Amino acid sequence: MAFSVDTIAALATPVGTSAIAVVRASGPRVPDLVQGIFGAGPLPRMACHADYRDRRGELLDDVLYTFFAAPNSFTGEDTLEVSCHGNPFIAQKILEDLLVRGCRSAEPGEFSKRAFLNGRMDLSQAEAVMDLINARSERALAAANQQLRGALGRQMNELISRLVNLLAQIEAGIDFPDEDLPGEDRASLLRELDELTAGNQRLIATSHYGELLRSGIKTVILGEPNAGKSSLLNRMVGRERALVSPEPGTTRDYIEERLVVGAHWLRLIDTAGLNETPSSLEKRGMDKTLEQAATADIFLWVIDVSRPPPLLPPTLARLMTDKNTIAVFNKIDLPAAAPLPPIPFRTAKVSALQGTGFDALENALIKLADAFRSDVGNELIAINARHAHALAEANRCVAAAKGKFLEIDSGELVASELRGALAAYGEIAGRIDNESILDQLFASFCIGK
Repeated sequence: MAFSVDTIAALATPVGTSAIAVVRASGPRVPDLVQGIFGAGPLPRMACHADYRDRRGELLDDVLYTFFAAPNSFTGEDTLEVSCHGNPFIAQKILEDLLVRGCRSAEPGEFSKRAFLNGRMDLSQAEAVMDLINARSERALAAANQQLRGALGRQMNELISRLVNLLAQIEAGIDFPDEDLPGEDRASLLRELDELTAGNQRLIATSHYGELLRSGIKTVILGEPNAGKSSLLNRMVGRERALVSPEPGTTRDYIEERLVVGAHWLRLIDTAGLNETPSSLEKRGMDKTLEQAATADIFLWVIDVSRPPPLLPPTLARLMTDKNTIAVFNKIDLPAAAPLPPIPFRTAKVSALQGTGFDALENALIKLADAFRSDVGNELIAINARHAHALAEANRCVAAAKGKFLEIDSGELVASELRGALAAYGEIAGRIDNESILDQLFASFCIGK
């Protein structure tokens, strides 16, 4: 059942010149629009070739149009998609004609919002639409596709089912207070509470990976002045992004660039050199380096093999491990000043000047990035910050329910906490009645989606 009585329209492809553009309309007026514009009754799920003429009979374009009958459409409503030539002027004229014929302009995310409100997807799937659009790597695309196909929803349904069954047991005890709960049932209830907590934690643990997929894996390049950090950045991104000079300390502030390595999206950050006796300006640059390092996911420690081996500042050494660091021995085209020191990290030998050794560096980066992947069962799950907050609240409620069960043994108080956990689960799936939250969520979508 459609949730509204108006019909919306918007451009569903980016503004700009292209081979084709798609204009989308959704709502109860769509069958009349098809009849009025194309002079034929709508045939569901059939692409039809026709002239598009406006209300005055002026030919706007030679188009393909497709009608999707409710409820078997993206929004769950009668929907029309018009594929025209990708001239922005043509697409705009078609959109203006639909507005003249009684449609209104869609709000940001309104098509996806209608799909959610009409039961075509849960809220986590609706959010996956934007993840799919914004995916910048194979892993981000895979995670978005799994969520769009209900991976997170299936995990949540399992947790919700367990919690509802648990609530039923608790509330049965409230309704029949004279019936003491057998010892084995008490033990079973505690096990269920612990398993709910474990299930929440498994999903919460994927939140960091979700952030990496959406924002990129923060990869900080650090090392002594003139070790070749900026040359390494330039070689990796394939252009002169950072200035390179024989003079030490050229980089005084950090420089960020993004690139895809294998199946991963990296935020590559070139930082100021680590100088043991810095000038005041270099000291400010080093402070920025330490600031970036504090939140790094991967470190590329660049070491100039033509100079004596450097020492890491203790602040950095505490952050770097064999699971997040690659020691990059640079300038292998020059004679080594000394035998390479033993390093407790993965290593790669490169010449940023000549471009040698970068395949091995890329493979080492891919192995480190692969380790961030979070699977729950057989599914790739990468929750967002909103999901993590709701799951943390569910965990708090479950922990409080367990505490009250053990300390007070009050069924009413335990049930109250578990209902709080159920409400938190509902925030993820979208089974909540809070229009302002939904408006805020879908406002981040692009027009026409």
